[in-house]
Amino acid sequence: MFPRPVWNGFREKLVALPMSADGWKRIFLGSAMDVEIDASARVLISPELRVAAGLTKDVLLMGMGSRLELWDPLAYAAQEAKVLESPMPDALKDFQG
Repeated sequence: MFPRPVWNGFREKLVALPMSADGWKRIFLGSAMDVEIDASARVLISPELRVAAGLTKDVLLMGMGSRLELWDPLAYAAQEAKVLESPMPDALKDFQG
């Protein structure tokens, strides 16, 4: 999930990609939709996007800097375990923050 200004910049970068990336551009751009925050401060995600992301009742909301990610808790635990088993990228080894 992107705030509108961040999405606009991301969308422009996608549009500028060569035709060889059209398949991925269709996935990103064709699946994009505005979402509303309801009176209870809930974000309403369309059924199509919930199915595509494997989201059911419980969802983790992860802050990722300029965007938010929604994860199924079991899928996130599996992804986190996979990341922890892999070597740390060189870009992070010397990261001082």
